[in-house]
Formats: sequence, C-alpha cells, structure tokens
Amino acid sequence: MEDLAQRYAAGTLADVVPSALAGLGVAGERNPLGLPAADRVCVLLVDGLGWTSLQRHADAAPFLARLSARPLTAGFPSTTATSVASLGTGLTPGEHGVVGYAFEAGRDVLNVLGWRRHTGGKPIDLRERVVPEQLQPRPTAFERAAAAGVAVRVVGPRDQRDSGLTRAALRGGEFQGVHALGDLTAAVAEALAPPRSLCYAYHADLDLLGHVHGPGSTPWLYQLSYVDRLAETIAGSLPRGAALIVTADHGMVTVGERVDYDAEPALQAGVRTVGGEARARHVYTVEGAAPDVRAAWRETLGDRAWVLGREEAVAAGWFGPRVADAVLPRIGDVVVAARGTAAVVRTEAEPRLSRMTGQHGSVTDEELLVPLAIARA
Repeated sequence: MEDLAQRYAAGTLADVVPSALAGLGVAGERNPLGLPAADRVCVLLVDGLGWTSLQRHADAAPFLARLSARPLTAGFPSTTATSVASLGTGLTPGEHGVVGYAFEAGRDVLNVLGWRRHTGGKPIDLRERVVPEQLQPRPTAFERAAAAGVAVRVVGPRDQRDSGLTRAALRGGEFQGVHALGDLTAAVAEALAPPRSLCYAYHADLDLLGHVHGPGSTPWLYQLSYVDRLAETIAGSLPRGAALIVTADHGMVTVGERVDYDAEPALQAGVRTVGGEARARHVYTVEGAAPDVRAAWRETLGDRAWVLGREEAVAAGWFGPRVADAVLPRIGDVVVAARGTAAVVRTEAEPRLSRMTGQHGSVTDEELLVPLAIARA
C-alpha cells in the first residue's frame, strides 16, 4: 500500500501559488518551496508534463532541461481537475474537495471538467444543482492575492471562462480567454506589465496527444518541443525582476492491460455507482457492502491495483494530511489506484475514455511527479 504522507510533506502542487505569493510580499502566505522573491510571476501549467517523462526526453525540451528544476507531488488522484484545484486554492485534495475527475456530489456523479453528469442519462449541466462556489467554498489563492493588491490574471482556453472548475478553483483573477500559443504568449506578457502581478497560464495540448498517442510517442515529442519553445519565449519576454514557474498537473503512462468493469460481474456485485477514471476509481457501494466489494476488487485485480477502503486511503494520506468532514462522502467507499500499466475501463459507460492510449490518475511516479522549473529575468 502506498503511503503518500511524506510526499505531501516534501512539497506539492498546492504549495506553488502560496510560495509565489510569499515572494510577492503577500502577508500571511507561506513559502514551503523556498521560491525566490519576484515582483511579477507567471505560473505556466503544462497539462500532462510529468517529471519522469521530461527527464526521459530532455533532449526534446532543451530550454526546460537547462532550468533549475525539482519534482513535486501533484496529489491524488493525479488528474487535471484535482491538480488545478490544488494549484488554484493552495489546498490539498482533502481540503478543497475536488477529489477526482468524477465523484459523487449529492445525488449525481459529477464530471468536474464539464461540470455535468458523468454517466447515465442525459449529460446535463450541473452548475445550478452543484454550485461550484459551494462545492469549493474556501477562498482561492487568487482571491487572496487580489485582496492583497496583486494584479491577477488567469489565461486559458476561452471556453473555460465560466466553467464550473474555473469558478470553483480559479476565481479571483481576471480571466483572459485565448485560442493558441501565440495569443497565450501575448496574454502573459500583457498580464505581467503591472508591477506586483501574478499570471496563471494553462496549456492543454501535450496532455491531449499523450491520451491519443501515448507519452513519449513521436507526436507527443513534437508537442513537447513546442511547449519548450513556448516556455522559452515567455521567459524571454519577462520584465526585469519577474519569474516564470513551469509546472504540470500530472504525468501519464501508456496503458497495457485493460480490465473492463462493464464486463466483469465480480467487480459489479454490491456496487451502487463508479466514479473516477481508468487509473483511479471511486467505487460507491450499497449500504453495508463496502468490505465485500473491497475484497472482490482485491481478488479480481490482484497486483494490478492498490484497493483500499475509504478510511484506509485517508489514513494513508492519499488525499493529503487532512480531509474535511464535508469532503469524506465524495471519496469512494472503496478507492482503487492502478499499478504498472493496468487500467479499469468501462467500455459501455465510458467508450471514448476507455480507448485512450495514455492514462493517468494513480500514485506511480510517472503520474504523481510533476516538475517545478524556474526561469528568472
């Protein structure tokens, strides 16, 4: 069983923005990562840029390879929704409550990226029924920064302006929607024009090609080289005294063996519904069935996954050192993290996701470790 408590203590994605704010002189913010002081900071999150993949393919990213860098723990599940919430709030998953790609919220299984019903029935918009600001009510790091007089800009795909995840985790900054690498770079330069400014910028395409072709594939490597050029261009445009922090939300593995929940009766017995994704599953059971479900999943999956009860996962620090009372029901009665290159897919309920070559979410180094790379002007 993987114990993540020490990993969280050694530095996580949740520490990045508070550390940057401390360097900007925001009172009350901690700096556990020891980031240097800067009067302007850009945090560039490259979706899918795992630390181990970056080290393995450093020749495709010469600029990033030259930077001072270290690995951070993304947090569990190692997936975009959870990690973006960790970075945006400065809180660990057990505190901010975005405990995965899809989890129970009230009577629905919420798909966080679309803020809609995950499976079953019409994929309705849940922003009125599951209000983002209520699901994650804690002040974000960007709200704290803005209240302290920092000029805050959030730069991302334009269709994310009013998304549930943006409202839950990234509120507090002026949102600027962009289309491609060119206007993302220009938007960052504009955002850092004022003194004492913070810009968060997000780039998604490396993750997309990892899902389609696999991390380390030829298309993925070409995209990594474009990401490297993006980071170099932003760094070259920084005003004096500014800093660029490059990080990521998760890494990725190329899936080998797929276990199909929809075709495996032993996995379905006693299960009320399933959330999460192929490498990290929340399993919600009928009343009283959790011990039997945990035993059945352990027997069926064997050494292809870690299978823990909710209390075991919390005690092992998977969701961070603290789990809020309101967050506990969102965690599955049984929590499953894939080992090696295995995946628990749902070919009927999640046909597109089940076919993806690259997957993430588990607690392996390939998925959990992300870079913290810094460039100074």
